[in-house]
Amino acid sequence: MTIAVGNIEYQLGTHPTKGCGFSYSANELNCALADKVKDVVFDTAGQKQIINILAETGFSKDDIEKNLVPFTTTPEDWRVGEGIAECYLSEHRQCFFPWPDSRDERKIGSSLPGADLVGFQTIGNDIYFAYGEVKTSSEAKYPPGVMVGRSGLQSQIEDLKDNDITKRTLMNYLALRCKGKSWESYFKNAAQNFLKCSKNIRIFGILIRDVPPNDKDLKNRINNLAKTQYPETHIELLALYLPNQSISQLSNKVMQYKNGGVV
Repeated sequence: MTIAVGNIEYQLGTHPTKGCGFSYSANELNCALADKVKDVVFDTAGQKQIINILAETGFSKDDIEKNLVPFTTTPEDWRVGEGIAECYLSEHRQCFFPWPDSRDERKIGSSLPGADLVGFQTIGNDIYFAYGEVKTSSEAKYPPGVMVGRSGLQSQIEDLKDNDITKRTLMNYLALRCKGKSWESYFKNAAQNFLKCSKNIRIFGILIRDVPPNDKDLKNRINNLAKTQYPETHIELLALYLPNQSISQLSNKVMQYKNGGVV
C-alpha cells in the first residue's frame, strides 16, 4: 500500500451519492508524499519517457535532465493536493488516471479546463469513465469557500453530472490519447458503457484540508446533489483531513523527498 486509507471521521449519504471524511496522521502523510505522491506530482513515468527519447540525440543524461522543467520547479501546494487525491483514488477506489494534465500544460503552474482527474474506475468486470475535481484549502471555516460559487466544488460536480457536452469532451480527450497505449482496452470498455447511457460514469469530489474534521464540509453538498441524482451516476465526495496547518508545507516536503532528503 502506497497511501494509507486514513481514519474514518464521518460518513454521509447513501448510494449512488455519498460522502466520507477521514484523517491522516503526520507519519501517514509523510509516507505518502515520499512515495507515490512524489511520483505523481513530478510525473516520474513521463520524465523517464522524455529522457529515453532525448537520449537518442546523443546528449548526456545530466544535460537532458537539467533542461526538464519538473526537475527544478517547485510545485504549488494545490498541485500536491491533487497528487494526494489521485493516489488515494487509485489505491482505494480502483481508479486509474493514465494521462496527467501536466503533460498538456503550455505554461508552468496553469490549471487546465475540464476535470482535474480524468480516467477510469474498475468495478467487477466493468470499467467506467471516472472524473475527479480536487480542492485544497486551509480556510478555517466549514465549508471553505472553495466548495461554493460558480467555480466551487459542488458546481463543478454538478456540471460533470448534468452536462453531456462536458462528458463527451472528456471522453474525446481520452480517445485521442489511448491509441496504442497499454490502457486502450480500458477506454473501449468504458466507452461502451458510456455510449449505452451518458449518465453511466463515476464522479469524485475531493477536498484536501488541514483543519479538524467536520461533516459540515460535505453534508449540504451531499444533500443538494442527492436531490437530482441519477441511479447510473455514482458520486462520492471525500474530505481528506491532513495534520493541522500542513498544507503550506506540502510543496517543500515533496520537493525535499524528490531530491532524496528526509523530512
